[in-house]
Amino acid sequence: MNDGAVPAAAMDRSAVEAFLIREADLIDRREFEAWLALYTDDCRYWVPLEEGQADPQHTVSLIYDDRKLLETRVRRLGHPRAHAQAPPSRTLHTVANVAVDPEPADSRIVVRSNQIVAEYRQHRTRLFAGRCTHHLEPAADGYRIAFKRIDLIDSEGENRGIPIIL
Repeated sequence: MNDGAVPAAAMDRSAVEAFLIREADLIDRREFEAWLALYTDDCRYWVPLEEGQADPQHTVSLIYDDRKLLETRVRRLGHPRAHAQAPPSRTLHTVANVAVDPEPADSRIVVRSNQIVAEYRQHRTRLFAGRCTHHLEPAADGYRIAFKRIDLIDSEGENRGIPIIL
């Protein structure tokens, strides 16, 4: 009997953590098409502007992308004349404190983690630190990301644009 609950094996913290590390590694190696393939067709990728922001539809966000906007973002990052990425940034993602919600609300697995992203470009290093929430859907080859929220600890500060994938 399938009551919509997530199988216990799908909630294995080490497998979920390995998936998040793989996502970060794909970004750092600039394998953006492979990174995009981790997302569902109805995904959302959200970087709120304000701490505790509850609604991306009626408030301003730093980033609020659906699948089509993520595809556009990936195309721009790969374009040789992308001004914001000439020369391309080098990034290093660190994922830590991974915690899997033991009681998912539906068939999605809710994962919380901390993330620090170092970006190096034009002889300058910037750091982005935040708390991430992923909603993952189990898939035959692991998981797919249905929702990713990155709450930057300095979201209201001066970010001067975010030309990278967090």
